Amino acid sequence: MERRKFIRGAGLVGILAAGAAPAVHAKPALRWRLASSFPKTLDITHGSAHFFAREVRDMSGGKFEIAVHPADELLPAFDVLDGVQRGSVECGHTAAYYYIDRDETFALDCAIPFGLNARQMAAWLRQGNGLKLLREFYQNFGIVNFPMGNSGAQMGGWYRNPINSPADLKGLKMRIAGLGGQVLARLGGVPVKLPGAEIYPALERGTIDAAEWVGPYDDLKLGLHKLKLYYAYPGWWEGSTQLSLYINRRAYDALTTEHKAIIKAAATATHCDMLSQYDAKNPAALKELIAIGARLTPFPKTVLDAAHQAADELYAELAEKNPHWKRIHGSYAAFLREQSWGWAYTEMSFENYRLQRMQEQTNAAEASRSKSRR
Repeated sequence: MERRKFIRGAGLVGILAAGAAPAVHAKPALRWRLASSFPKTLDITHGSAHFFAREVRDMSGGKFEIAVHPADELLPAFDVLDGVQRGSVECGHTAAYYYIDRDETFALDCAIPFGLNARQMAAWLRQGNGLKLLREFYQNFGIVNFPMGNSGAQMGGWYRNPINSPADLKGLKMRIAGLGGQVLARLGGVPVKLPGAEIYPALERGTIDAAEWVGPYDDLKLGLHKLKLYYAYPGWWEGSTQLSLYINRRAYDALTTEHKAIIKAAATATHCDMLSQYDAKNPAALKELIAIGARLTPFPKTVLDAAHQAADELYAELAEKNPHWKRIHGSYAAFLREQSWGWAYTEMSFENYRLQRMQEQTNAAEASRSKSRR
């Protein structure tokens, strides 16, 4: 026995003397898969998932890697919720209002007609109890949710004919997502659910009469202006459109505290990056659309009033039959009322004056140029 101890000790001394240490096996990197609801052509929206994956990799020193897959590569665009819920993938990046057929409450994690704008949505989630309420809702689906991106206020879609009154919506077959489709149906329209790749062909063939997509930057890339349609505003059904990171509950619970903190930080950074990209790129894209023939047209107040009334009726009916909706929308609506009151004296009064002043300056410059040409 003493001889064996000596041999083992001598062996260790020999190894150390030779300058070699026993092999230490590094812990393998954690690898996840993320299924996106968005095609690669949406370079900001789909690209934000890649931004998130890079942030996770960098913050973890390469020890946590997430492979991003576009829509229809691992899961169909509208099946991300189910895929994450059953554990087919660890996480997904999607728009919650795609799943209102399961429960209309999902829309409150994305966009509802005449709802919160992007900043107000972030405030409700982080300061107004919104994220807590939604996390409780998602427990029913085995998912942990994180806000991860926002498009800001969207445009009102593309139409073969201008919308001059609520009567023009009757019989209108329109690609539209979320509760905006239910409001359109109450006004006599026919909502159609289509993924982005099918919008242009459907409009070109006449399968649908109108379509909403995102906003100027993405609409320009989709090429809808080539069909010589009317481009309406504002997108009353999407004053902001928040995207979400869905994580399978079991996968999330298995993470270390450090990795959970990395997920939260990376999702927050992604959220800010996506919104800033749309804010920066949409104005230039809108100018380009106008220059190449997009016919900009505002929705008249009669249309907006009719849509608002229909939305109010829908929300009241949902509150009567859906306890999840009643609880979460109650918080959402109270926060919206408070924010709208405050913004009237701050953000809106500032923006209204600034826009008015800029228009006056533009008019004066044009008048001066016209005078100099005479």
